[in-house]
Amino acid sequence: MSNQLLVLQSDFGLVDGAVSAMIGVALQEAPNLGVHHLTHEITPYNIFEASYRLFQTIEYWPKGTTFVSVVDPGVGSDRKSVVALTNADQYIVTPDNGTLSYIKKHVGIKAVREISEVKNRRENTELSYTFHGRDVYAFTGAKLASGHISFEEVGPELSVDAIVELPVVETLVEEDLVKGAIDILDVRFGSLWTSITREEFYRLDPEFGDRFEVTIYNNDMLVYQNQVTYGKSFADVRIGQPILYINSLYRLGLAINQGSFAKAYNVGVGPQWHLEIKKI
Repeated sequence: MSNQLLVLQSDFGLVDGAVSAMIGVALQEAPNLGVHHLTHEITPYNIFEASYRLFQTIEYWPKGTTFVSVVDPGVGSDRKSVVALTNADQYIVTPDNGTLSYIKKHVGIKAVREISEVKNRRENTELSYTFHGRDVYAFTGAKLASGHISFEEVGPELSVDAIVELPVVETLVEEDLVKGAIDILDVRFGSLWTSITREEFYRLDPEFGDRFEVTIYNNDMLVYQNQVTYGKSFADVRIGQPILYINSLYRLGLAINQGSFAKAYNVGVGPQWHLEIKKI
């Protein structure tokens, strides 16, 4: 089922040779692989962000594509190294540390296998404990993507129910109010992407041009409160004005037209960043 496509994601950045080493290992295994990059700019150690970026991207790749995601603050510990087979017939090679959370919830996982590091690890790297991205994940990913091993040869099967999952903030919908969390940033532009889906927001019966009271808390501390217009796209408000919109993942976003909402109001991401949208 593998299709010779390998897509890499990490928090390594490109300032040194780490990513290049991963590519080299993959091409040593299979010189004809198409090696591509999702991103290597995940915030260091941020497993949630790694999980979200996979979810944001994988549906646009063909069946049989193999993804390697290495955001691994527990490298060298007893966390498992796994390969997941998704319901969309793609592979994800990653530490079992929560990286598979969004995929399991929104795409679905058929099966998970633990990487057998006796067979599926580069030779003579047994005494290196801190670069599994190169020695285990890129290596196994390349073997899988090239068809040199089958999914069954990755290692023993694990229970899908037993994989590590990150806590999720559930959306609360009331008669004229919807509450969720700020999951992640549209990094370059500073827009806030929330956990509130289009369907959940639409239970408030919004129309383009409607105004909503938007309140943001960091834990219990009020960070932002204002009336914001719901629009189709950023140009529906004047430059510098805030706007509520539905983003490319069909979730509610909050932006400033040609500005960074995150920088303007010093807003962060994660389950402690609560957001309330109230119909006026």
